[in-house]
Amino acid sequence: MASAENRAPKVSVLLCFVIFFTTILLSCGGVWSQTSPIFACDVAKNPALAGYGFCNKSLHIDARVADLVSRLTLQEKIGNMVNSAVDVSRLGIPRYEWWSEALHGVSYIGPGTRFSTVVPGATSFPMPILIAASFNASLFETIGRVVSTEARAMHNVGLAGLTYWSPNINIFRDPRWGRGQETPGEDPLLASKYAVGYVKGLQQTDDGDPNKLKVAACCKHYTAYDVDNWKGIQRYTFNALVSQQDLDDTYQPPFKSCVIDGNVASVMCSYNKVNGKPTCADPDLLKGVIRGQWKLNGYIVSDCDSVDVLYKAQHYTKSPEEAAAKSILAGLDLNCGKFLGQYTEGAVKQGLVDEAAINYAVSNNFATLMRLGFFDGDPSKQPYGNLGPKDVCTPANQELAREAARQGIVLLKNSPGSLPLNAKAIKSLAVIGPNANATKTMIGNYEGTPCKYTSPLQGLTALVPTSYAAGCPDVHCNNALLDDAKKIAATADATVIVVGASQAIEAESLDRVSILLPGQQQLLVTEVASVSKGPVILVIMSGGGMDVSFAKTNNKITSILWVGYPGEAGGAAIADVIFGFYNPSGRLPITWYPQSYVDKVPMTNMNMRPDPATGYPGRSYRFYKGETVFSFGDGISYSSIVHKLVKVPQLVSIPLAEDHVCHSSECKSLDVADEHCQNLAFDIHLRIKNKGGMSSSHTVFLFSTPPAVHNAPQKQLLGFEKVQLRGKSEALVSFKVDVCKDLSVVDELGNRKVALGEHLLHVGNLKHPLSVRI
Repeated sequence: MASAENRAPKVSVLLCFVIFFTTILLSCGGVWSQTSPIFACDVAKNPALAGYGFCNKSLHIDARVADLVSRLTLQEKIGNMVNSAVDVSRLGIPRYEWWSEALHGVSYIGPGTRFSTVVPGATSFPMPILIAASFNASLFETIGRVVSTEARAMHNVGLAGLTYWSPNINIFRDPRWGRGQETPGEDPLLASKYAVGYVKGLQQTDDGDPNKLKVAACCKHYTAYDVDNWKGIQRYTFNALVSQQDLDDTYQPPFKSCVIDGNVASVMCSYNKVNGKPTCADPDLLKGVIRGQWKLNGYIVSDCDSVDVLYKAQHYTKSPEEAAAKSILAGLDLNCGKFLGQYTEGAVKQGLVDEAAINYAVSNNFATLMRLGFFDGDPSKQPYGNLGPKDVCTPANQELAREAARQGIVLLKNSPGSLPLNAKAIKSLAVIGPNANATKTMIGNYEGTPCKYTSPLQGLTALVPTSYAAGCPDVHCNNALLDDAKKIAATADATVIVVGASQAIEAESLDRVSILLPGQQQLLVTEVASVSKGPVILVIMSGGGMDVSFAKTNNKITSILWVGYPGEAGGAAIADVIFGFYNPSGRLPITWYPQSYVDKVPMTNMNMRPDPATGYPGRSYRFYKGETVFSFGDGISYSSIVHKLVKVPQLVSIPLAEDHVCHSSECKSLDVADEHCQNLAFDIHLRIKNKGGMSSSHTVFLFSTPPAVHNAPQKQLLGFEKVQLRGKSEALVSFKVDVCKDLSVVDELGNRKVALGEHLLHVGNLKHPLSVRI
């Protein structure tokens, strides 16, 4: 038995711990003291709750919501229109925090989620711009499914919410945008497919019931939001001037797909104005389009403090009560921030908004929580109740993070004899650059604590002997440290230089002015390459494109890889590609422009189409005809892949009624209308052959050049398929082309039209004319 002297300190230590823990508990308001989830309708704890209709799982959600709302006071309703929703203890409803994030894994951004010793980290996937580069729609969904499983597991131990304000599906319109890294790129079809896949992965329950949610996703930022802070122009006051044609042709399609095809539970309106109106107070954009045309089944939330911004910064209303009323009447249901909580009651008292509008908004919020099972009692007795810490950072999830990075990495240049390197032949590898030993940089923004990191240096060192020199103090690289870098490159069998950006260069609230490599990074690369003994592999870690024309034309730089922000396992994936354990198959989801482009094009010009009268060159591969460093869809592999058309029509006839006006007068296009679009589709069959010896994934793109009507795109993506090919093997790939959906263009008024005349289909280097007639 221990003596009293030995026991005494334990009491004081215990006392200190109790005091410390109590302090933490009080400072956090008790919310994060949970080791079990918060939920409503805890009938075991309070049997009286069983008598309430809103706790009755056998009733329809609408009836349950109506019952709940009828029992609430006006103040209680308003308290449930902000992200930190109030509790209604008399009805057994705890407070709920709506704001959690899951852009590429469960994040610690937002007060709804945190990590602890119970769950110290979650799987951190690549940033979406690199996931999109995989052009693998099934991967988008698979990642979403893993993220939602980890989110539910964390919810079950009181560490996470059920509502996640992800994904970001804005179009990456301008290469300078600091948040482009969060998006799936510049193409509306790719962004739409990404949105639908990721949202389905997050939301869909195992039984496939569309009225249930595993977790609730949110597509943001609606709409035409892609300026953060450029030359003093701030997102909070920016007025995006957008033509109806560009709005419906470029900016809106991802959101439309997200709501209609993805059945997303939420849409977030943005800070900016669109054509003079703040998006969060625009009834046409919210009630008219999201709810009216697209039939959102869920809630509309503001970006954080957007309502406050439209009153204080944009001066859109004369009073805060008017701002609250206008937003609610426009269709806003939930305010990230406190503004609606502070001013909505005043707005009701002033007659600016009635309680019926409050009831409608809060009903959308409660319906979402009911679909999530929040009002169904103890989650441990529900689907996903068995998930817990054991289901986070599993070996399979961590391997998926590595595989996602591998699939996204893009090989942009590869001289003969460069990549892949042979791990058995390389006796010394020089690893150089400000991102060569990157860890946190790899996981981008809206990140969570990862399971673990594998930096590029660690990934490469696991395969071959390496020597390392940073070459720059940081990514700003104001002073390149050349001597050590050149010294190790001069004697190494091969050199890998990892350069690029970080959140210090491109980020939320930080747009770029220059798209060249930062500081003296170019000097570092050029000087190291000039003395290198063996192949020089330039690895660019960034979200946006970089003007690396110098490297493209420098014969001493034998290979160029773009790796985005590749997530927690990024270094392992980079090594896998460099040493040929994985055959690269990523393709650029954005255009890489030269610096001259951004020197002459203001970031604030939202027009996608070129204007010959002013010399404005337009934006994205769909409209820009000028010089590029690398183009949308660029990417090579270690294998030679050939395409052959097997079956494709040369003519498509659109059936029209005998009295249709186009029989008597010449029409350049037809309205997309049900009567002549029904079942109007055809198949394209292709044979894809891998002529190389290595197995390879390969993305098959189907593009179309429509007839030159309605200022149509010069080229647009109709579909893509990722296929797996063993060495020296072939596969058949087919596309179903819906004539009215896929071969249509948007006219000047925003109406979708089928272009009549000759379309040119592109697959690889093949081109096939297709005539569309009546």
